[in-house]
Amino acid sequence: MAGRFDPLTRTAVRGGRTSVPAPTGADAVTAAGAGARSREWAPGRGVDLGLTLGPLRRGPGDPTFRTTPDGSVWKTSRTPEGPATLRVALAPRTGTARAEAWGPGAAWMLDGLPALLGDGDDPAAFVPRHRLVHASHRRRPGLRLTRTGLVLESLIPTVLEQKVTSDEAYRAWRRLVCGYGEPAPGPRGGVPQGMYVMPDARTWALIPSWDWHKAGVDAKRSAAIIRCARVANRLEEAAAMELPQAAARLEAVPGIGPWTSAETLQRSNGAADAVTTGDLHLPGIIGFALAGNRDADDAEMLELLAPYAGQRHRAARLILLAGRVPPRRTPKMPKTDIGKL
Repeated sequence: MAGRFDPLTRTAVRGGRTSVPAPTGADAVTAAGAGARSREWAPGRGVDLGLTLGPLRRGPGDPTFRTTPDGSVWKTSRTPEGPATLRVALAPRTGTARAEAWGPGAAWMLDGLPALLGDGDDPAAFVPRHRLVHASHRRRPGLRLTRTGLVLESLIPTVLEQKVTSDEAYRAWRRLVCGYGEPAPGPRGGVPQGMYVMPDARTWALIPSWDWHKAGVDAKRSAAIIRCARVANRLEEAAAMELPQAAARLEAVPGIGPWTSAETLQRSNGAADAVTTGDLHLPGIIGFALAGNRDADDAEMLELLAPYAGQRHRAARLILLAGRVPPRRTPKMPKTDIGKL
Protein backbone atom coordinates (compact mmCIF):
# COMPACT_ATOMS: atom_id res chain seq x y z
CA MET A 1 0.00 0.00 0.00
CA ALA A 2 1.43 3.35 -1.00
CA GLY A 3 0.12 6.84 -1.14
CA ARG A 4 -0.31 9.93 0.97
CA PHE A 5 0.57 8.22 4.25
CA ASP A 6 3.30 5.99 2.83
CA PRO A 7 5.64 8.25 0.84
CA LEU A 8 8.36 6.76 -1.34
CA THR A 9 11.32 8.06 0.66
CA ARG A 10 14.99 7.11 0.27
CA THR A 11 14.64 4.93 3.37
CA ALA A 12 11.67 3.12 1.81
CA VAL A 13 13.72 2.57 -1.34
CA ARG A 14 16.52 1.16 0.84
CA GLY A 15 13.87 -1.16 2.26
CA GLY A 16 13.24 -2.47 -1.24
CA ARG A 17 10.11 -0.61 -2.26
CA THR A 18 9.54 0.26 -5.92
CA SER A 19 6.44 1.88 -7.37
CA VAL A 20 4.62 -0.40 -9.79
CA PRO A 21 1.50 1.13 -11.42
CA ALA A 22 -1.74 -0.72 -10.80
CA PRO A 23 -3.34 -1.71 -14.13
CA THR A 24 -7.01 -0.88 -14.51
CA GLY A 25 -9.37 -1.14 -17.45
CA ALA A 26 -7.51 -0.41 -20.66
CA ASP A 27 -4.18 -0.74 -18.87
CA ALA A 28 -4.75 -4.42 -18.15
CA VAL A 29 -1.80 -6.61 -19.04
CA THR A 30 -1.65 -7.77 -22.64
CA ALA A 31 0.86 -9.84 -24.60
CA ALA A 32 4.02 -7.86 -25.33
CA GLY A 33 5.12 -9.46 -28.57
CA ALA A 34 5.85 -12.54 -30.63
CA GLY A 35 8.57 -15.06 -29.95
CA ALA A 36 8.05 -15.18 -26.21
CA ARG A 37 7.79 -18.15 -23.92
CA SER A 38 5.02 -17.63 -21.39
CA ARG A 39 3.84 -18.94 -18.07
CA GLU A 40 1.09 -18.28 -15.55
CA TRP A 41 1.52 -19.01 -11.87
CA ALA A 42 -0.99 -18.58 -9.05
CA PRO A 43 0.86 -17.55 -5.86
CA GLY A 44 -1.98 -18.67 -3.62
CA ARG A 45 -1.49 -15.53 -1.52
CA GLY A 46 -1.12 -11.84 -2.17
CA VAL A 47 2.15 -10.67 -3.72
CA ASP A 48 3.21 -7.04 -4.02
CA LEU A 49 5.47 -6.82 -7.07
CA GLY A 50 6.98 -3.51 -6.01
CA LEU A 51 7.98 -4.79 -2.56
CA THR A 52 9.04 -8.25 -3.68
CA LEU A 53 11.11 -7.34 -6.74
CA GLY A 54 12.09 -3.84 -5.62
CA PRO A 55 15.40 -4.93 -4.00
CA LEU A 56 16.60 -6.05 -7.45
CA ARG A 57 16.47 -2.52 -8.88
CA ARG A 58 19.70 -0.52 -8.66
CA GLY A 59 18.44 3.02 -8.92
CA PRO A 60 15.75 4.65 -11.08
CA GLY A 61 17.82 4.34 -14.27
CA ASP A 62 18.83 0.68 -13.83
CA PRO A 63 19.20 -0.72 -17.38
CA THR A 64 18.34 -4.23 -16.13
CA PHE A 65 15.05 -3.29 -14.43
CA ARG A 66 12.00 -1.32 -15.57
CA THR A 67 8.35 -0.84 -14.64
CA THR A 68 5.70 0.16 -17.18
CA PRO A 69 2.27 1.84 -16.87
CA ASP A 70 0.42 -1.43 -17.51
CA GLY A 71 1.67 -2.78 -14.18
CA SER A 72 4.51 -4.88 -15.61
CA VAL A 73 7.97 -5.36 -14.18
CA TRP A 74 10.69 -6.01 -16.76
CA LYS A 75 13.96 -7.58 -15.71
CA THR A 76 17.00 -8.86 -17.57
CA SER A 77 19.37 -11.52 -16.31
CA ARG A 78 22.35 -13.52 -17.49
CA THR A 79 21.22 -17.03 -16.65
CA PRO A 80 23.26 -20.26 -16.82
CA GLU A 81 21.59 -20.80 -20.22
CA GLY A 82 22.28 -17.31 -21.57
CA PRO A 83 20.79 -13.81 -21.52
CA ALA A 84 17.06 -13.36 -20.96
CA THR A 85 14.41 -10.70 -20.58
CA LEU A 86 11.48 -11.36 -18.24
CA ARG A 87 8.22 -9.47 -18.09
CA VAL A 88 5.90 -10.23 -15.19
CA ALA A 89 2.61 -8.70 -14.08
CA LEU A 90 -0.27 -9.64 -11.81
CA ALA A 91 -3.79 -10.10 -13.10
CA PRO A 92 -5.85 -7.31 -11.47
CA ARG A 93 -8.67 -9.51 -10.15
CA THR A 94 -7.12 -12.92 -9.48
CA GLY A 95 -3.54 -11.95 -8.59
CA THR A 96 -2.22 -14.62 -10.95
CA ALA A 97 1.29 -13.88 -12.17
CA ARG A 98 1.55 -13.71 -15.93
CA ALA A 99 5.08 -13.86 -17.31
CA GLU A 100 6.75 -13.75 -20.69
CA ALA A 101 10.43 -14.25 -21.42
CA TRP A 102 12.74 -13.92 -24.39
CA GLY A 103 16.28 -15.00 -25.16
CA PRO A 104 18.33 -18.19 -24.69
CA GLY A 105 17.69 -18.11 -20.94
CA ALA A 106 13.93 -17.63 -21.22
CA ALA A 107 13.02 -21.14 -20.05
CA TRP A 108 15.37 -20.84 -17.07
CA MET A 109 13.78 -17.53 -16.06
CA LEU A 110 10.26 -18.91 -16.27
CA ASP A 111 11.21 -22.00 -14.29
CA GLY A 112 12.44 -19.68 -11.54
CA LEU A 113 9.35 -17.46 -11.55
CA PRO A 114 7.81 -18.85 -8.33
CA ALA A 115 11.07 -18.39 -6.41
CA LEU A 116 11.47 -14.90 -7.85
CA LEU A 117 8.03 -14.01 -6.48
CA GLY A 118 8.73 -15.44 -3.05
CA ASP A 119 7.29 -18.95 -3.28
CA GLY A 120 10.13 -20.28 -1.11
CA ASP A 121 9.58 -17.57 1.48
CA ASP A 122 7.58 -18.31 4.62
CA PRO A 123 6.01 -15.11 5.97
CA ALA A 124 4.10 -17.15 8.56
CA ALA A 125 7.40 -17.79 10.35
CA PHE A 126 7.64 -14.11 11.19
CA VAL A 127 6.17 -12.91 14.50
CA PRO A 128 6.37 -9.14 15.16
CA ARG A 129 7.79 -8.29 18.60
CA HIS A 130 7.60 -4.49 18.46
CA ARG A 131 4.65 -2.20 17.83
CA LEU A 132 6.33 -0.42 14.92
CA VAL A 133 7.29 -3.71 13.27
CA HIS A 134 3.78 -5.07 13.78
CA ALA A 135 2.21 -2.00 12.13
CA SER A 136 4.62 -2.14 9.19
CA HIS A 137 4.05 -5.88 8.75
CA ARG A 138 0.26 -5.53 8.83
CA ARG A 139 0.38 -2.70 6.30
CA ARG A 140 2.40 -4.73 3.78
CA PRO A 141 0.85 -8.20 3.52
CA GLY A 142 2.25 -8.64 -0.01
CA LEU A 143 5.90 -8.43 1.03
CA ARG A 144 7.78 -11.56 -0.06
CA LEU A 145 11.52 -12.23 -0.12
CA THR A 146 12.66 -12.82 -3.67
CA ARG A 147 15.21 -15.46 -4.66
CA THR A 148 16.94 -15.02 -8.02
CA GLY A 149 19.32 -17.99 -7.82
CA LEU A 150 21.99 -15.79 -9.47
CA VAL A 151 24.89 -14.69 -7.28
CA LEU A 152 27.04 -12.56 -9.59
CA GLU A 153 24.00 -10.54 -10.68
CA SER A 154 23.61 -9.20 -7.13
CA LEU A 155 27.24 -9.38 -6.02
CA ILE A 156 28.72 -7.01 -8.61
CA PRO A 157 26.35 -4.06 -8.02
CA THR A 158 26.72 -4.61 -4.28
CA VAL A 159 30.51 -4.29 -4.55
CA LEU A 160 29.96 -1.08 -6.51
CA GLU A 161 28.00 0.25 -3.52
CA GLN A 162 30.87 -0.23 -1.07
CA LYS A 163 31.98 3.00 0.67
CA VAL A 164 30.22 5.37 -1.78
CA THR A 165 26.83 7.03 -2.07
CA SER A 166 24.05 5.11 -3.76
CA ASP A 167 23.94 7.67 -6.58
CA GLU A 168 27.62 7.05 -7.38
CA ALA A 169 27.11 3.29 -7.35
CA TYR A 170 24.00 3.50 -9.55
CA ARG A 171 25.85 5.69 -12.06
CA ALA A 172 28.73 3.22 -12.25
CA TRP A 173 26.35 0.27 -12.71
CA ARG A 174 24.53 2.05 -15.57
CA ARG A 175 27.74 2.98 -17.37
CA LEU A 176 29.31 -0.45 -17.11
CA VAL A 177 26.21 -2.45 -18.01
CA CYS A 178 25.35 -0.22 -20.97
CA GLY A 179 28.96 -0.11 -22.10
CA TYR A 180 29.82 -3.79 -21.81
CA GLY A 181 26.48 -5.60 -21.67
CA GLU A 182 24.21 -6.44 -24.58
CA PRO A 183 20.77 -5.16 -25.57
CA ALA A 184 17.93 -7.01 -23.88
CA PRO A 185 16.46 -9.78 -26.05
CA GLY A 186 12.82 -9.37 -26.98
CA PRO A 187 10.45 -8.14 -29.67
CA ARG A 188 11.38 -4.97 -31.49
CA GLY A 189 9.49 -2.11 -29.93
CA GLY A 190 8.24 -4.34 -27.12
CA VAL A 191 11.10 -4.15 -24.64
CA PRO A 192 11.36 -0.82 -22.77
CA GLN A 193 13.99 1.41 -24.32
CA GLY A 194 17.49 1.30 -22.88
CA MET A 195 17.35 -2.16 -21.31
CA TYR A 196 20.52 -4.25 -21.28
CA VAL A 197 21.72 -7.60 -19.97
CA MET A 198 24.72 -7.39 -17.65
CA PRO A 199 28.08 -8.59 -19.06
CA ASP A 200 29.23 -12.16 -18.56
CA ALA A 201 31.98 -12.98 -16.07
CA ARG A 202 34.78 -12.98 -18.66
CA THR A 203 33.80 -9.52 -19.89
CA TRP A 204 33.80 -8.14 -16.33
CA ALA A 205 37.30 -9.54 -15.85
CA LEU A 206 38.57 -7.89 -19.05
CA ILE A 207 37.28 -4.34 -18.46
CA PRO A 208 40.37 -2.11 -18.68
CA SER A 209 41.43 0.06 -15.75
CA TRP A 210 40.66 3.32 -17.54
CA ASP A 211 37.03 2.34 -18.10
CA TRP A 212 36.62 1.46 -14.43
CA HIS A 213 38.01 4.92 -13.69
CA LYS A 214 35.65 6.63 -16.17
CA ALA A 215 32.74 4.87 -14.45
CA GLY A 216 33.88 6.29 -11.11
CA VAL A 217 35.02 2.94 -9.67
CA ASP A 218 38.23 2.99 -7.65
CA ALA A 219 40.92 0.32 -7.90
CA LYS A 220 39.85 -1.47 -4.70
CA ARG A 221 36.28 -2.11 -5.87
CA SER A 222 37.24 -2.93 -9.46
CA ALA A 223 39.87 -5.41 -8.25
CA ALA A 224 37.27 -7.13 -6.03
CA ILE A 225 34.86 -7.45 -8.96
CA ILE A 226 37.58 -8.87 -11.21
CA ARG A 227 38.50 -11.44 -8.56
CA CYS A 228 34.83 -12.42 -8.27
CA ALA A 229 34.50 -12.73 -12.04
CA ARG A 230 37.49 -15.07 -12.20
CA VAL A 231 35.83 -17.53 -9.78
CA ALA A 232 32.25 -16.86 -10.91
CA ASN A 233 31.33 -20.53 -11.25
CA ARG A 234 32.37 -21.26 -7.69
CA LEU A 235 30.47 -18.25 -6.39
CA GLU A 236 27.30 -19.20 -8.27
CA GLU A 237 27.30 -22.49 -6.34
CA ALA A 238 26.52 -20.45 -3.22
CA ALA A 239 22.95 -19.96 -4.48
CA ALA A 240 22.19 -23.55 -3.45
CA MET A 241 23.93 -23.39 -0.05
CA GLU A 242 22.67 -22.67 3.42
CA LEU A 243 23.34 -19.13 4.65
CA PRO A 244 26.54 -19.76 6.73
CA GLN A 245 28.19 -21.80 3.99
CA ALA A 246 27.12 -19.38 1.26
CA ALA A 247 28.48 -16.39 3.19
CA ALA A 248 31.77 -18.19 3.78
CA ARG A 249 32.07 -19.00 0.08
CA LEU A 250 31.61 -15.34 -0.90
CA GLU A 251 33.82 -13.95 1.87
CA ALA A 252 36.68 -16.19 0.79
CA VAL A 253 37.25 -13.69 -2.04
CA PRO A 254 39.40 -10.72 -0.92
CA GLY A 255 37.32 -7.56 -0.94
CA ILE A 256 34.08 -9.36 -0.02
CA GLY A 257 33.12 -8.91 3.62
CA PRO A 258 30.00 -9.55 5.74
CA TRP A 259 28.22 -6.42 4.46
CA THR A 260 28.63 -7.41 0.81
CA SER A 261 27.81 -11.08 1.32
CA ALA A 262 24.64 -10.31 3.29
CA GLU A 263 23.37 -7.77 0.73
CA THR A 264 24.03 -10.30 -2.03
CA LEU A 265 22.52 -13.38 -0.38
CA GLN A 266 19.37 -11.48 0.59
CA ARG A 267 18.64 -11.36 -3.15
CA SER A 268 20.28 -14.42 -4.67
CA ASN A 269 19.24 -16.86 -1.92
CA GLY A 270 16.17 -15.16 -0.45
CA ALA A 271 17.96 -15.38 2.91
CA ALA A 272 15.48 -14.19 5.53
CA ASP A 273 18.11 -14.07 8.28
CA ALA A 274 20.92 -12.36 6.33
CA VAL A 275 21.12 -9.21 8.44
CA THR A 276 23.43 -6.50 7.10
CA THR A 277 26.28 -5.59 9.44
CA GLY A 278 28.98 -3.00 8.86
CA ASP A 279 26.51 -0.52 7.39
CA LEU A 280 26.95 3.21 7.97
CA HIS A 281 23.27 3.98 8.60
CA LEU A 282 21.32 0.78 9.35
CA PRO A 283 22.27 0.32 13.05
CA GLY A 284 21.25 3.91 13.83
CA ILE A 285 17.94 3.54 11.98
CA ILE A 286 17.05 0.29 13.74
CA GLY A 287 18.31 1.55 17.09
CA PHE A 288 16.26 4.72 16.79
CA ALA A 289 13.12 2.91 15.59
CA LEU A 290 13.13 0.22 18.27
CA ALA A 291 14.92 1.81 21.23
CA GLY A 292 15.20 5.53 20.54
CA ASN A 293 19.00 5.27 20.21
CA ARG A 294 20.27 6.83 17.02
CA ASP A 295 23.89 6.01 18.00
CA ALA A 296 23.39 2.25 18.08
CA ASP A 297 26.21 0.11 16.70
CA ASP A 298 26.13 -3.34 15.12
CA ALA A 299 26.18 -5.07 18.50
CA GLU A 300 23.10 -3.21 19.75
CA MET A 301 21.34 -3.67 16.41
CA LEU A 302 21.88 -7.43 16.59
CA GLU A 303 20.63 -7.45 20.17
CA LEU A 304 17.46 -5.59 19.17
CA LEU A 305 16.92 -7.99 16.27
CA ALA A 306 17.61 -11.11 18.37
CA PRO A 307 13.87 -11.82 18.91
CA TYR A 308 13.58 -12.16 15.13
CA ALA A 309 16.27 -14.85 14.80
CA GLY A 310 15.75 -16.61 11.49
CA GLN A 311 13.86 -13.61 10.13
CA ARG A 312 16.17 -10.68 10.92
CA HIS A 313 16.44 -9.49 7.33
CA ARG A 314 12.65 -9.30 7.03
CA ALA A 315 12.45 -7.39 10.31
CA ALA A 316 15.09 -4.92 9.13
CA ARG A 317 13.22 -4.36 5.86
CA LEU A 318 9.94 -3.73 7.68
CA ILE A 319 11.68 -1.18 9.91
CA LEU A 320 13.14 0.62 6.89
CA LEU A 321 9.75 0.59 5.16
CA ALA A 322 8.11 2.06 8.27
CA GLY A 323 10.15 5.20 7.61
CA ARG A 324 10.94 6.11 11.22
CA VAL A 325 14.45 7.50 10.92
CA PRO A 326 16.44 9.83 13.18
CA PRO A 327 16.50 13.47 12.09
CA ARG A 328 19.62 14.38 10.15
CA ARG A 329 22.26 16.20 12.16
CA THR A 330 25.26 16.02 9.84
CA PRO A 331 25.69 16.90 6.16
CA LYS A 332 25.07 14.22 3.59
CA MET A 333 28.04 12.21 2.39
CA PRO A 334 29.54 14.27 -0.46
CA LYS A 335 29.10 12.95 -3.98
CA THR A 336 32.24 12.43 -6.00
CA ASP A 337 33.11 11.23 -9.48
CA ILE A 338 36.70 10.08 -9.89
CA GLY A 339 35.98 9.63 -13.58
CA LYS A 340 36.31 13.41 -13.97
CA LEU A 341 39.83 13.42 -12.53
